Amino acid sequence: MSSDNKIEASVSETHAPAPKAADKILDVARDLFYREGIRAIGVDEIVRRAGVTKPSLYRSFPSKDELAASYLRKYDLEFWQRFDEAVDAHPGNPRAQLVAFLTRVGKRTQKPDYRGCGMTNAAVEYPEHGHPARVVSENNKQELRRRLRAMAAGMGAADSDTLGDGLLLLIEGAYISGQIFGEGGPAASVARNADLLIEASLKK
Repeated sequence: MSSDNKIEASVSETHAPAPKAADKILDVARDLFYREGIRAIGVDEIVRRAGVTKPSLYRSFPSKDELAASYLRKYDLEFWQRFDEAVDAHPGNPRAQLVAFLTRVGKRTQKPDYRGCGMTNAAVEYPEHGHPARVVSENNKQELRRRLRAMAAGMGAADSDTLGDGLLLLIEGAYISGQIFGEGGPAASVARNADLLIEASLKK
């Protein structure tokens, strides 16, 4: 191997992707944390299902708390990807953007394996505000509130903060009621109810 190739190989190794063990651990943790709850799942269960050793878990995630936060960071990225897809589909039309996003939310709430919003669930599980998982959850909700208020202003609402907060309350209600009622429950109509709330708020 030439010296140039050796340098390239060295650089490639330095910037290699995360170990496969870490990916497997995170994928298993995500599934278990979402379905069963973060506190209900121990590290032993995660390593057993991932087919790895406990030391390999702690090499990638210093603690279970950090593993929970990593799960939520990934959840956060995927949440905003879905949100931005709805925004990009209706450029310049925040009302249509929101209805499109909530239409998808309503459909997800009807699935048998629906367990609500992972961020909301984590906030309920961890009331202490400094917990790593709680911090990720709070940041997600604060950003959602900011965006909803901005979208309400973009719709021309006279009281955009109140409309934005009302939409946030409606969304959180859909997350919870989706778990309670399942198929055929009120969460299926979250997009329609959001549109009615918007219409009422825009009336002079």
